[in-house]
Amino acid sequence: MSREDPAYLRFFPYDEPYDHQREAMGEIHRAFADGNDVLLEGACGTGKTLAALVPALEHAREHDKTVVITTNVHQQMRQFVEDARAITRQEPIRSVVFRGKGSMCHIDVDYNECQTLRDATRDLVDAEGDRADLERQQRELLEQSQESAGSGEREAAQQRSAIMDELGAVEERVGDIREERATCDHYYNNLTTDTDDFFAWLFDDVRTPDDVYEYAESATLCGYELLKEGMEGVDLVVCNYHHLLDPMIREQFFRWLGRDPEDVLAVFDEAHNVENAARDHARRTLTETTLSQALDELDETDDVRANPAANVLGTFRTALQASYEGRVGVAAGGTEVGEHWEDVAIDNADRKDDLTLAFLQEYTGPGFHEDLDQALSLGADLDDRYAEAFSNGETATRQECQTLQAAEFLQEWLAESDAEGQYPVVSVRRRDVPQGQGDVYGRAELYTCIPSAVTSELFSELHATVLMSATLQPFDVTRDVLGLEGEITELAYGEQFPEERRRTFAVDGPALFASKRDDRATQDVVAGTLADAVRMTPGNTLAFFPSYAEAERYHELLGSLDVDATRFLDRPATQARDLREEFVDGDNAILCTSLWGTLAEGVSYDGDDARTVVVVGVPYPHLDERMEAVQAAYDTAFDDDDAGWRYAVEIPTVRKTRQAVGRVVRSPEDFGARILLDKRYTRDAELEMREYAVRGTFPAAERSEMVDIAPAKLKFAMLNFYTDMDAYDGAPPEP
Repeated sequence: MSREDPAYLRFFPYDEPYDHQREAMGEIHRAFADGNDVLLEGACGTGKTLAALVPALEHAREHDKTVVITTNVHQQMRQFVEDARAITRQEPIRSVVFRGKGSMCHIDVDYNECQTLRDATRDLVDAEGDRADLERQQRELLEQSQESAGSGEREAAQQRSAIMDELGAVEERVGDIREERATCDHYYNNLTTDTDDFFAWLFDDVRTPDDVYEYAESATLCGYELLKEGMEGVDLVVCNYHHLLDPMIREQFFRWLGRDPEDVLAVFDEAHNVENAARDHARRTLTETTLSQALDELDETDDVRANPAANVLGTFRTALQASYEGRVGVAAGGTEVGEHWEDVAIDNADRKDDLTLAFLQEYTGPGFHEDLDQALSLGADLDDRYAEAFSNGETATRQECQTLQAAEFLQEWLAESDAEGQYPVVSVRRRDVPQGQGDVYGRAELYTCIPSAVTSELFSELHATVLMSATLQPFDVTRDVLGLEGEITELAYGEQFPEERRRTFAVDGPALFASKRDDRATQDVVAGTLADAVRMTPGNTLAFFPSYAEAERYHELLGSLDVDATRFLDRPATQARDLREEFVDGDNAILCTSLWGTLAEGVSYDGDDARTVVVVGVPYPHLDERMEAVQAAYDTAFDDDDAGWRYAVEIPTVRKTRQAVGRVVRSPEDFGARILLDKRYTRDAELEMREYAVRGTFPAAERSEMVDIAPAKLKFAMLNFYTDMDAYDGAPPEP
C-alpha cells in the first residue's frame, strides 16, 4: 500500500482492487462516515464482499464498532470465511463465525433444556466456589488460633466455628445440586478450567463452527458458550440472517457482542432474500395439536384458573376446526389433504376473519379477555414449575408449557389478526400420510405481509447497513419494501467479464402462460428449442422451469427427441447436493429443475460444469391467497394499485431469473450462453403484449445485451458463438 492509498486498503488482502471495487470502497467508506445505508448491486466477479468489508473494518477499527456480515446461503458463508482469513493474514482481525446452538450442542438438548442445565451448572460452580473460599478461611483461622494465645486464640476459634457451620451448609448445597439437578459437564469445564488456550487458538485464525465444535469436543468444553463469551469486542462476526432478523435472538446477539445496535455495521449478502426471510421470522403459528396438548395439561392441573383457561382455549380449538371442516374435503374423508400444509382462506375484506368470527360466536362465559388472562397467568406459573422440576432432577427433560404457548398466540391473534399488513390464515395437513389413515388437523397463522415491519426498526437502530446482491435493482423497490429511510448510497456495477465471452438470447418462442402449458404445439416448440440448445452446448446445460412439474414434463419430452445427453431431474423435497455433484461430473448433460428450488442461486457452476443456462417461461410464483394478501398489502401501503403486482410478483420473479442466468460465466476466462425462452422477454413483446412483457424490469445494462432471436435460429447463433470461443472438441455439431 502506497502513502497515497486510503487507510482502509490495509484490510484489502490482494495486490490491487479492481477500479470499480476501489470506487465502491470509497463510496461505502464515505457512507459509513455519514451513518448512511448502502445498496450495492454487483454482478459475479465484482468483488462485492471485499468492497463492503474493507471500509467497514476500517471504520469499525477507528470508531470502536463491530462489523457483522450475514447471509442465508451456505456457500457464501464459506466464502466469507475465506475472505476473512485472507484479510487477517495481512491485517490481523479478531473474527468469530457464529452458528445456532442446535448444530453445536455436544449433548443434543433443546434451547430450554440447555438454559436450565446452564443455570444448574452455574449454581454448582458458584456453590463450589463458595466452598473453596470458606475452606480457605477456616484454614487461615485454624493457623491463626494455633499461633495465638489467650483472647486471640478464642476469637479465631469462634470465627472458625461459624465458618465451619457455614461450610457445612454449603457442602450440603453442593451435594443437593449434584444429586437433584442435572448439569452439563462441557459447560462445567468452561467455568472451572483455564480456557486461555482456546481463545488464543480461536483468534489465531478464522475458525469455522465445525472447527470450534471439534476442538471443544476433544477438550470436553462447550464451544457454543465459549464463542458467546469470546464475541465481545471482536472486529468481525459472520452469522446467519436469523441472528439479526429475529427480534428475540437479535437482542441476545447484541448483548453477546457487548455492543448497542448503533455500534454495529451490518452487511447483508444475497440481500434480495431479506424480504422473504423477514416474513419468515415474523410469522407466528399455533397448531391444533398444541391446543389439544394444552387442554390435556389443564385437565391434569388442580388450579382454579384451569377451568377458565380451558374454556377460552377449547373455544379457540373448536373455532379452528370449524374454520376448515367441510372446506377441504374433511367431511368426505379428507382426500384432498396430504402431508404438506395447505392454506384455507379465512380473511374477509369487510369484517373479521372467519376463525375470529367462529371464536366469538362459540364463546360463552364471563368474558374471553378475563379467561385469557387466567390462561396466561396459569401458563406462566406452570412453565416456571416445569423449569424447576427439570433443574431439580425431577424430570429427565425440560417440559414445555403448551398452555402458555397457546394463550400467548391467542392473545396476539385477537389483537393483531385484523391489523394492516397482517394476513390471518388457517392451514391443514394430514398425520401419518404414508399409511393414508391419519386424521386432518389445522394450524392458525399470523402472516406478516410487509417485511418492513421487521426490518425498518433494525436498519434505523444500526449505525449503517450494506445490502448487497447481484440482483438488488430496482433500488426504489428495495428501499420501500424493507423500510429504508434517510439518505441512501446506491451503487450498481454490471458484468465485469469480457462481453464477447457471453451471449444472452431472448427467444421469441411461445409465451408459456399457465393456460398454454398443456398445449401440444407449445410443448413441441419449447422442447425442440431446448433440445437445440443442448445439442449446441459444448458442456453441460442448466434448464430452469416455472415449477418442478414443468421441469419433469420437459425432462420426459427431451427423452423422446434426438438429444445425446445425460438427463438429470431435480425433484421437490429431495437432497439436491448429490444431484448437482453427479451433474457437474459429466461433460454432456442437462439438468432440469425449478427456478424456485435450491439450485437457482448461491451455487457456482464453473467452466464446463454449466456452459449454457436456459430459463423456460417467466416463472411467476404460485399466486395463492397468501400472495394475493401480500399484493393487497403493498397496494395499500404504497397507495398504488400496481405496487402489489410489481413489488410482490414481477420484480422478485425477474430477480430469480437474473440469479439463474448468473449461474454461468463465473470468471474472466469463462464463457457461456444464457437463454430466456419465452417471447415475453423480447423487445417486440413490449409493443405487442405490453401488460405481460417483462424485459423492461431488467436493468438497462442487461437489456442492452439481450439478442432477440427466433426459436429456429437459436441453434445457428449458438453454433457461431461457441465456434468463436473455440469451445468444441473436434468438429462442431450439425445444426
